[in-house]
Amino acid sequence: MQQETLSLRKNHVIILTSTRCGSSFLGQIFNYKSDVFYLYEPLQPVKSAIRSPGKDNRHLFGASRDLLRSLLNCDLYKYEDYIYPPPEEHILNKMYRRGASRALCSPPVCNDFKPQEVSFKESDCVETCGKLNMSLAIESCQKKGNVVLKIVFMPPRIIELKDLLEDPRLNLKVIQLVRDPRAILSSRLDIRPSLKPYQSWNMLNKGEKTSNVPDLVECEEFQMSVVLALSKPYWLRGRYMLLRYEDLTLNPFKKAQEIYDYVNIQMDDTVLDWIKNNTQAEIKHTFMNQYETKRNSSETVYNWRSKLSFAAVKHLQDKCKHTLQMLGYKQALSQAEINDLSFSLLEELPFEPFV
Repeated sequence: MQQETLSLRKNHVIILTSTRCGSSFLGQIFNYKSDVFYLYEPLQPVKSAIRSPGKDNRHLFGASRDLLRSLLNCDLYKYEDYIYPPPEEHILNKMYRRGASRALCSPPVCNDFKPQEVSFKESDCVETCGKLNMSLAIESCQKKGNVVLKIVFMPPRIIELKDLLEDPRLNLKVIQLVRDPRAILSSRLDIRPSLKPYQSWNMLNKGEKTSNVPDLVECEEFQMSVVLALSKPYWLRGRYMLLRYEDLTLNPFKKAQEIYDYVNIQMDDTVLDWIKNNTQAEIKHTFMNQYETKRNSSETVYNWRSKLSFAAVKHLQDKCKHTLQMLGYKQALSQAEINDLSFSLLEELPFEPFV
């Protein structure tokens, strides 16, 4: 009963998205709020422990939901079920991207390292704090009024979270983060050198079948989820927000305030300072800083237009036509339109939270 009462007092938030959609940036907007217990992709060990060729993904979804429910309730011991070899006395040698969570790098979890108010490096936390005591992590989670989890290792379909959203013990809201599929493609090509041949999509110019081109962006997954959400099922009432990454990065202060209002958390100066310091930066892009959250806001929206050929763009637009249209991303009809940054490929669409 004490655990259920504690849960009802908390705000629970899940950021539902996919890789290279800008979720690290959105996650940091929560991570820098002192009363938020934030975890960066806590489903990673589930994927590693369960997923294997030919195995039914229903096992993955079920295990993922069970773990998410436990984590939202601050039962972090459940995380240990997917660690091999099992930790002894709840001490983990390492945790995936542990340093991305300020809560796991601060007292009471780590008394030797106090991250600066504006920024700190993940490696500093990991090197200074050492092994992770999950009992202390649970204590930290229980003391904070909000739990935020960012998940990218399960398909970005809102239906997979229905059981959690209907759980009366949780005060759960979901932010579904989407991004222009062309930008997702460009970003994924940057971090996966093995896919570089598809950067220009030269095989299309040589007349090869498009079936030989891999599906690098899960447009159908996004479309299924958003179509369902916009139909406004009862179990999403007051619990769903659709957020375009482009709107967040072009108007970070305005959108951040809207996000905080939606999840019923009070914004503070630490978050505003982080946004200011991480949206006006001139960053030299290299393979080593692909996961960096510091950025020039407008550059991140448009930089795919200088990287992808029209052949690649057209192929993706053909496969993702309905998704682009639904989310307000205009199709480029020529290489000239791609290169002309004064020609906007983003429609102004008001996506209001479902209340």
